[in-house]
Amino acid sequence: MDKTICLTFHNQGLRSYIEVDLCGECPRQDDKGCCGYYSPVFYPCDFAYLLKSKPELLEFIFNLPNLTVLDYSVTVNNSPEGNSYRCQFHSTESGCLLQQSLRESICRHFVCPGIDWEKEEILKPWKRFFDQLADYENKLNSVIGQKLTGKGLTLRNKADRNYFFQQLLILFEKETAELPEFFRQVPEAQKFYITRPLKFKTDWPL
Repeated sequence: MDKTICLTFHNQGLRSYIEVDLCGECPRQDDKGCCGYYSPVFYPCDFAYLLKSKPELLEFIFNLPNLTVLDYSVTVNNSPEGNSYRCQFHSTESGCLLQQSLRESICRHFVCPGIDWEKEEILKPWKRFFDQLADYENKLNSVIGQKLTGKGLTLRNKADRNYFFQQLLILFEKETAELPEFFRQVPEAQKFYITRPLKFKTDWPL
């Protein structure tokens, strides 16, 4: 069975994401899809965005159960359910409870390999963009995290978290005062349609 899939690429700087219309009718047909195989991890760039745009969500995250809190990252661990897991942000009725700009990097960029969009020649500019974005964000998270650690700050210390986030925002603003050129090499949004053969349930790769 062939299916025409709409991919919309959004260039929103560090909050860029890929929108896939197939997600609403996921071929895995398990009400979890890719969410059943991944635990979201939030890093300094995510914290900076949430602090500025939705601080109540950051507070919500740190009050969730089953977290792994490291020096400058937090993993929201999923829970075993059937043959896979249940992400704490996933709803059987509406999928992810977070709009895409609020999600961490993997959840903003992931497109299931069954779609294999990266092999399309016309999409090469977006492939380069998201590769460069991933490299830049990883480096930025590492630089900010190491500088916070150098100041003796860690997310493991609950008493100092407010000061940790204050310093994180200062470092984030300084490190992102001048953004790389690649952010200007693709439009703000671009939509494409590609046709792929669908397989269902566990035959559809994740």
